[in-house]
Amino acid sequence: MKRLLITALLAASLNTAWAGPETTVASDRNYQARVPYQTYFGDYVALKKGQAFDLIFIGDSITEQWRWGAGSPVWKQHYEHRAFNFGLGADKVQHALWRLENLPVAGLAPKVAVLMIGTNNMSDSPEDISAGVKVLIGAVQNKYPGIKVVLMGVLPSRRGVDKMTPTNAQLAPLADNKSIFFLDISAKFSRGEDNWKGLSKDQLHLTAEGYEMWAAELNALLASIAAAPAKK
Repeated sequence: MKRLLITALLAASLNTAWAGPETTVASDRNYQARVPYQTYFGDYVALKKGQAFDLIFIGDSITEQWRWGAGSPVWKQHYEHRAFNFGLGADKVQHALWRLENLPVAGLAPKVAVLMIGTNNMSDSPEDISAGVKVLIGAVQNKYPGIKVVLMGVLPSRRGVDKMTPTNAQLAPLADNKSIFFLDISAKFSRGEDNWKGLSKDQLHLTAEGYEMWAAELNALLASIAAAPAKK
């Protein structure tokens, strides 16, 4: 009996040692808690069915609010006709991973994925955030072979201002400038007396100006990617 107990404890210890960080394991926790989103997403997919998209935006509320929040006018101007919005408020890296793997987005054929995620993971270490994002990028590439990925750096916010720079330092090496491109626009969101430029009063989400700043930097990179010769 004692030997069995020791064996069980050893096995549990080994499993714990080999388990990856929580950020790398797909979780449906946020999706299941967002019942209105489940209804919305089904309607959104039906609405967009048959349309051709060359972009998919994946992320949390900062991405979602392109569609209905402060970013809506900018979205309509630059992306409505060519992009699929796959953002969900409160998503962590592991939640976006679950949605990508389980919701009906396989029928799309985007050329570029714009990935803005990690703000809700500020309780995790920069290394664990990066590990999760790496898995998420791999899932994007598996679902859409040949796709280019624009990985956005984490923006400043009240939630993780001290972790922004070290987190972005961990994310940057994930880029190879061939199929994965890192775009850090955090310096554009300069710190004022009581807030950052481009952030709303909650010091987390973006204002219309913030979305304009994002679009300007993103569009320049997208044009560069489109103009680059195909890799042989």
